[in-house]
Amino acid sequence: MKKALKVIGYALAGLILIVILAALLIRFVFKEQMVAYVSKIEEKERIDLLRHATPYASDTVRYRFVYRQDTIQAQKIHAYFRLDTLLTDSSATTWDKTLTLATFVASHIPHANQTKYPQKSNAIDLWEYTRKVEPAFNCRLHAILLHELMLAEGITNRFVTCLPADTLDSDCHVVNLVWLPEQNKWAMIDSDMQAWISNPEGTPLSLAEMRERYISGSSMQIHPLLDGTKEDFNYDYYRSYWAKNLYWFICWEETGYGKEDSMEGRQITLAPAGFTDPDARPSDVHTTDAERFWAAPNPI
Repeated sequence: MKKALKVIGYALAGLILIVILAALLIRFVFKEQMVAYVSKIEEKERIDLLRHATPYASDTVRYRFVYRQDTIQAQKIHAYFRLDTLLTDSSATTWDKTLTLATFVASHIPHANQTKYPQKSNAIDLWEYTRKVEPAFNCRLHAILLHELMLAEGITNRFVTCLPADTLDSDCHVVNLVWLPEQNKWAMIDSDMQAWISNPEGTPLSLAEMRERYISGSSMQIHPLLDGTKEDFNYDYYRSYWAKNLYWFICWEETGYGKEDSMEGRQITLAPAGFTDPDARPSDVHTTDAERFWAAPNPI
């Protein structure tokens, strides 16, 4: 009997050791493979939510996107950031300028969930914040900073909050949507997570095009902004993360400098028919009309 118990004890100890070794292998040796596997499962589930969402529908809700310019503020930003030293090629396309400015922001300000929210959210004050308070901040502040840099350069853009189907999920993503007049289309740029997405031919995609390609299963290519991060960039996570945050969208009806310093104006929400924003303000506008929401902009 004692001998049998001893054998059982050895067997249990061996089993525990195998489990521990397996856990260590998963954690340290096969960590990347496990993360990629989980990301693939999450991505499939998130794409299914997009595919089963109620289709967009045209409506007659009244709103009008306006892109404001302020020459004096543009000059201040140009001088403060010395944009003439960044954008030296007068023949550069809108997309080339966008990549230059986004890379500048991404290379100087990493992502972080700041512990102290800035008192002012405009390009110059946000830059000062990273030099005097905290060196990094979240996607929303990234998008606001880049929005004003591009606006100062005369590039029409808006920053868009991209949200998941689960309204209890507080994690969303904010990026810039840039109008490319040379191609007559919108394009997404993400200085916070340091990437942009294109079709297989290399044409940058808009948020609407990204959503459509997830639903149809069409291929997309992810392009890290920073050369030094290409090998370490987590492509599986980024692809899955976007599959989550393309269910509905919010942006200001009127863009411009210091927009979130004043918080004045209406926000426009685009969501599938039947979906409601639980945190909407009385002044906000809800639309299911994707064609109007993503329409070509009026000139600045």
